[in-house]
Amino acid sequence: MLIGLTGENCAGKGTIAEYLGKKGFYYLSLSDVIREEVVQEGKEITREALIKKGNELREKFGPAILAKKTILKIEKDRNYVIDSIRNPSEAQELKKIEGFFLLYVTAPPEIRFERMRIRSRESDPKTFEEFKVLEQLEEKSKEKHKQNLNETSKMAYKKLENSGSMSNLYDNIDILLSEISQEFKMDRPTWDEYFMNIAKAVASRSNCVKRKVAAIIVRDKRIISTGYNGTPRGTKNCNEGGCPRCNSFSESGKNLEECLCSHGEENSIVQAAYHGISVKDSTIYTTFSPCLLCTKMIINSGIKEVVYNSKYPLGESALKLLKEAGVKAREYPI
Repeated sequence: MLIGLTGENCAGKGTIAEYLGKKGFYYLSLSDVIREEVVQEGKEITREALIKKGNELREKFGPAILAKKTILKIEKDRNYVIDSIRNPSEAQELKKIEGFFLLYVTAPPEIRFERMRIRSRESDPKTFEEFKVLEQLEEKSKEKHKQNLNETSKMAYKKLENSGSMSNLYDNIDILLSEISQEFKMDRPTWDEYFMNIAKAVASRSNCVKRKVAAIIVRDKRIISTGYNGTPRGTKNCNEGGCPRCNSFSESGKNLEECLCSHGEENSIVQAAYHGISVKDSTIYTTFSPCLLCTKMIINSGIKEVVYNSKYPLGESALKLLKEAGVKAREYPI
């Protein structure tokens, strides 16, 4: 198997290559061909120098030259991850090999620039404006010998958005491998599937007669709190007539101010507070996307990510507020 990687700067290609290396994949990079040329010329290795030399090699020997030279290094009895594929002709050349899959790795530019700022290489752009100029050099070109990430990415087997946690990225790679090879078929659920199934099991404890909803709060892959919807502690359960609004089966979205039931997200946060547990920088898994009230609690409690099984019918405003507050939200249906 050969996994090719294309994508913008600091999207996470190196992290993926390193993870695949732990699974027995050998590493090859088309940029290594360029580096060898730059070193032979006695020049400093910078991103600008690599881009310039790569374009020169493609112009002189054809747009697929880096791929052709890299293919010569491949041994048939090994799995490889091949990095730095930045020209559509390179991708086309590699796709001639049986078992080759191109993966497009991407992330929002603001996130990628922050990653670049943190790694702090001397040759990296120091401002977001400089970063965007460098991006434009790689994104597109009418000349066949130059980098063209826009066209290369269109040839990918799959697009991978890498703006979440490291564990989420690894889970997505495991899913990809299991899709394309029985050798890597997963025998256990991903962390997202594992926690969402637990949230659905917690929902079975709900005493609400209208809808059973639950949420669990997770930090460092450990559950720190759970909650399901129902009437407050020490009061009559909803299914025993405790909430007049639910028991009258009011129309969805109507008379919400009369509902005595607390929501699953609300209860999971309150339970953590009750037991003196901080939920800062945690992830909340919920069987429905949160309502506006729970969303405000999620934001102010410091939870950094919301993963929901399906959308709450009245939840559009809540999802917009999460985005505005910088809290990641994504749907994970089971």
